[in-house]
Amino acid sequence: MTQYRTVLTKDLNKLRNDILRLSSMVDEAIEKAMLALQTRDVLLATQVVQGDTAVNELRYQIESDAMRILATQFPAASDLRAVLTGLHLSNELERIGDHAAGIARLVERMEEEEAVDSLHKLPKMSKRARKMVQEGIQAYVNCDPEQAWTMIKRDDKIDKQYNKLVREALEEMRDDSYIQRATYLIWVGHNLERIGDRATNIAERVIFMCTGEYIEIMTDLEDPPFVSQAASSAAKEET
Repeated sequence: MTQYRTVLTKDLNKLRNDILRLSSMVDEAIEKAMLALQTRDVLLATQVVQGDTAVNELRYQIESDAMRILATQFPAASDLRAVLTGLHLSNELERIGDHAAGIARLVERMEEEEAVDSLHKLPKMSKRARKMVQEGIQAYVNCDPEQAWTMIKRDDKIDKQYNKLVREALEEMRDDSYIQRATYLIWVGHNLERIGDRATNIAERVIFMCTGEYIEIMTDLEDPPFVSQAASSAAKEET
């Protein structure tokens, strides 16, 4: 039994470390894609697009490792939730990498366009989206459902920033010469908004891993729809 536990622990640690490596790769991809947009650096954008292959390969490796754990280690309870969460997170992170590559491809397409006068709220949206992903992964590592819940509440702000971007871009489209450029910016904003949505998905899975509760969280809720760790500890002390 001890040997089985040792092997399973080693496999789970590797799964977690690979998730961390994948999250670092996609975070760097977002950063570089936005830098390429701000500086009109097409070569940097191309690097992001090409780097998406490595993201995909690591995602498939994580999926393969998780399947092997399920097939050979037969994890139960919290260990099983950790493996399933790792599977889900690798998929969400890979899709976040796709969104970063999508932004980079837009930069490539903008090469022949005139310089964009304003990026509106895009840099702030990017900063917020990256922070959400980072906090979601940190909550995963710490198995902290409260941190995951706090992160989810940020998604509303990204949605509002995206809606404002669309309104402003549509207003600027009154100038025919700006239509194509404004469209590109809207597409960039859409990719960032989707990154926020996928960060929310990560947080929901972290809550499932830590609490055993599988819930779809609505951001208009004031209190977390699960028993907090602090409340659970207090209840145990009272009994």
